[in-house]
Amino acid sequence: MKKIKVGLIGYGFSGATFHAPLLEVLEEYEIAKVMSSNKEKVQNDLGEVEVVENLEKVLSDQDIELVVITTPNTLHYEMAKQSLSAKKHVIVEKPMVIDPGEAEELIQLAKENDRMLSVYQNRRWDNDFLTIKQLISNDVLGEINTYEAHFDRFRPEVRNRWREKAGKGSGMLYDLGSHLIDQALHLFGEPKFVLADVFAQRKNAETDDYFHIIMGYENLRVILHSGSIVKEQGPRYKVHGSKGSFIKYGIDGQEAALKTGKKPTENDWGKDKPKWYGHLFISENGQDIEKTIETVPGSYTSYYKQVYDHIRNGKPSPVTAEEGLKTIETIQAAIKSSEEKRAVYFNEN
Repeated sequence: MKKIKVGLIGYGFSGATFHAPLLEVLEEYEIAKVMSSNKEKVQNDLGEVEVVENLEKVLSDQDIELVVITTPNTLHYEMAKQSLSAKKHVIVEKPMVIDPGEAEELIQLAKENDRMLSVYQNRRWDNDFLTIKQLISNDVLGEINTYEAHFDRFRPEVRNRWREKAGKGSGMLYDLGSHLIDQALHLFGEPKFVLADVFAQRKNAETDDYFHIIMGYENLRVILHSGSIVKEQGPRYKVHGSKGSFIKYGIDGQEAALKTGKKPTENDWGKDKPKWYGHLFISENGQDIEKTIETVPGSYTSYYKQVYDHIRNGKPSPVTAEEGLKTIETIQAAIKSSEEKRAVYFNEN
């Protein structure tokens, strides 16, 4: 196996929690350089890996094939552009960029340089979402008419983080909204319209911390919701179809495990707590029944394994740049809908 040497750009929460631990345990990869201002933290976690202070020192290394960009949203476009121009494969943390025009330019640049451009939408590999995807794929629920997903938190106090500061690309819609929108697009494709309410709900909030989005299809409505002042949370997913309903509480535990320093090599990695198994409500032989559905194990490492197969073996990319563009277009439509107090249709001129 020929390892892919990686340049990891940024070692804040995302780089240290969602990328380095996965790359470190996968035999397909080697972290060759890390761009960070905190050499001590990086080497405490990863050993004697080389730590550099700027992107150029990563891009000038001919052995590095893949650049993973985990910096704040406003830096994604320029760093991805430089990396693709240096003929590196590129993974960008979600959201891919801030504006659709930036995404379109990067997609063209990736094609011109024959390099992969992918977006790290890891929550496609959450255990709850994988379970719902399997139920839909197996036609257990029939034709889906309502899909509702929540990503709520209880953080009533505004914190001093870039995601909570005023500015382009900050706020919950670009952050948590990227996950929920990507999941919905992955399951159902592009909607006909978006109707959204996006605003700052907390006292002293500088950017949006609440959104409620309706994505409209023919006979399907997708409802995506996030609030920052939700102490007692309801179901994370509610999916209703012509054959029945699926209700799921709880949240995939991979993020929590990674935050405590656990590695995705443990036997129970990605497994759900039995108390959080979802419930399926269907009719069989004229009788209404309820079934407990064991959750499919989550697997964030699957994303990186599929990236390897794409680069080395030409298999499909796990998340394409075109899919990243669709997410940004949907976010922009939601912002426009909220500002103009109307549904925004994707075929508008």
